[in-house]
Amino acid sequence: MLDVMEEVELLNVPTGIIGAVEKDDFIISARAIEMISQIKEANEIPAEYYLRLSTRSGGCSGMNYSLGFDSEVGEGDKLIKVRDTELVVDNKSIFYIMGVTLDYTEGPSGSGFVFNNPNNAHACGCGGK
Repeated sequence: MLDVMEEVELLNVPTGIIGAVEKDDFIISARAIEMISQIKEANEIPAEYYLRLSTRSGGCSGMNYSLGFDSEVGEGDKLIKVRDTELVVDNKSIFYIMGVTLDYTEGPSGSGFVFNNPNNAHACGCGGK
């Protein structure tokens, strides 16, 4: 029997950065949006909370991404609406999500949110691989 991979609907989200082109859009799957809504509902997170997406350097392993719910939108934050979900990204992290895809996967080894950054180098700059 042949496995058929599920087709995933991807939503392009312009970052709003001056000079950015379509390939710089943040991409989020409809599956990730659905799971964010389910988590919010299951945990009774108030509607006025946003999903905060942030990044920090992971050294040799590239960027580390984090997700969490937040009721605050700071002065340097960018508010991005995708369907019924509102994302908040700080003014530094917005540059590191350009071209990145956020998806939600489920499989035999577990489930969770996955960030795919095609801009990450696959080799360590300190000589490791």
